[in-house]
Amino acid sequence: MTAETPQPTPPPSPDAPAPWSVPAQTPAGPAPGLRYAGFWVRVVAFILDAIVIGVITTAIGAVTGTGTTVVEADGSFSVNSTSSSIGLLINLVYFVGFWAWRGQSPGMIPFNMRIAMADDGARVDVVRCLLRYVGLLISFSILFLGVIWVGFDQRKQGWHDKIAGTVVVRPT
Repeated sequence: MTAETPQPTPPPSPDAPAPWSVPAQTPAGPAPGLRYAGFWVRVVAFILDAIVIGVITTAIGAVTGTGTTVVEADGSFSVNSTSSSIGLLINLVYFVGFWAWRGQSPGMIPFNMRIAMADDGARVDVVRCLLRYVGLLISFSILFLGVIWVGFDQRKQGWHDKIAGTVVVRPT
């Protein structure tokens, strides 16, 4: 075998298309200095919110005389729909109000978490907050699967976040 010198390849003509290559992949993530809030920290924040809402609901229930949600009478259970409606209204005003006003609920404050738009990191408006709240009700109602989804999603979004186009972030 004789060694042959490789022939140089001719330069491409100006009309020839450029060769295709795979674009560089940048890792998905929030803005520099931020990270997505994980499942367990969000669970603890929600528990703190539930305690605050429980105190508020109990105080308002005592003032309005609606009492508890479930009343036991003669061995049977009956649902107090007035109390349920007031509780749902308190939850709606609490979450949507704080999300729209501060971008975080009081339970999120100790962990320095906030809600932002998924596409550009902007503040969340009232309509998105309402949409997120309805999505949260759906996420809880289907065996908590929409909330558990946070633990498995790359961007830590639950179904309610995906519905509203939001993410929950915190500083690194």
